[in-house]
Amino acid sequence: MDIHEVASRYGDALIEKRRYFHQHPEVSEKEFNTSQVIQDELDAIGIPWQPCGLETGILATINGAKPGKTILLRGDMDALTVQETTGAPYASQNEGVMHACGHDCHISMLLTAARILNDMKEDLCGTVKLAFQPAEEVATGAKAMIADGALEGVDACFAIHVWAGVAAGTISLEAGPRMASADEFHIKVKGKGSHGAEPESGIDAAVVTAAMINNLQTIASREISPMEPVVVTVGTIQAGTRWNVIAENSVMTGTVRCFNPDIWASMKGRLERVVSATAEAYRAQADLEYINLVVPTVNDPAFVSLAQQSAKKVMGDDCLAAYPPTTGGEDFSFFLQKVPGAIAFLGTGSEACDSLWPNHSGNFRVDESQLIKGAMLYAQVALDYNAQT
Repeated sequence: MDIHEVASRYGDALIEKRRYFHQHPEVSEKEFNTSQVIQDELDAIGIPWQPCGLETGILATINGAKPGKTILLRGDMDALTVQETTGAPYASQNEGVMHACGHDCHISMLLTAARILNDMKEDLCGTVKLAFQPAEEVATGAKAMIADGALEGVDACFAIHVWAGVAAGTISLEAGPRMASADEFHIKVKGKGSHGAEPESGIDAAVVTAAMINNLQTIASREISPMEPVVVTVGTIQAGTRWNVIAENSVMTGTVRCFNPDIWASMKGRLERVVSATAEAYRAQADLEYINLVVPTVNDPAFVSLAQQSAKKVMGDDCLAAYPPTTGGEDFSFFLQKVPGAIAFLGTGSEACDSLWPNHSGNFRVDESQLIKGAMLYAQVALDYNAQT
């Protein structure tokens, strides 16, 4: 059976379904309607599924007619708290919530891949698991699905992310680190308040905060090789109560990003040391809460080599695009920690479609003509991987 011929049956339905999901976005861990629609679609196709991961995750299974390996295909389904400004006729109907990162595309492509693979079961070796994953944006969905057994018996995993920075008609499928870790930190500084005209009577939490921000930057600039990308960002600062009072307290929040798993494992300790020592130097007290959200997303070289050949079958010999790693985070990294696999960036950026706006923008758009290619790639990778001996 020719995959292009099979996929041609579903292109219009894919776009229709994507637009429905786009109109009805739901935030992380609350994807109840989205989950129900997916369940109804799977029932209509005749593909068995089971709940998996939080309250809304779904794990479907397609068994091929021939023996072979087992691969998991992931599509995430949560939206962002972003106000849509595209003006599209199918724009979000949920105020302040938008599929600004393309997860509506991911679940629509994966549902279409399910139809393709179901039609091609006679050619399919082994088993394909379809993970419709909740809560990627808050990094709880992948861990929940894994805890519920999504990876039991799985040999490899694969995901696709639509990407505005990659040109439509091409795909970035590259080995090694592709997305960074994403950690969150909160720092509370306790000083001593006093009159602003008598700073010697207090311990200025604002001054401690300023010193701490500067010192945290030296972790990346002076402790780690410049060949290893590391970002330490303080995103919010709250200090003091009024203009003529020495600040007694301050609170900072921020994020840490890196690609090297060994460096990632060391970052909490590095921040603890700098925060503690800086506070002590200024006679203050400080408390650090450090939250590991996602680990670096690292593509397996052997799997990438296979997936690149699959992409060429679907999109043509010149489809592969070079794209640098991004410091955005992705909880698909937890699947990749357990089994080999890869995440691909499907190019949807097109000037003609006004789809060059970055992911997470209120103006985010995609070149919808590329989505059927993503669905075919999901299916082709599964066909090719499972057929290996």
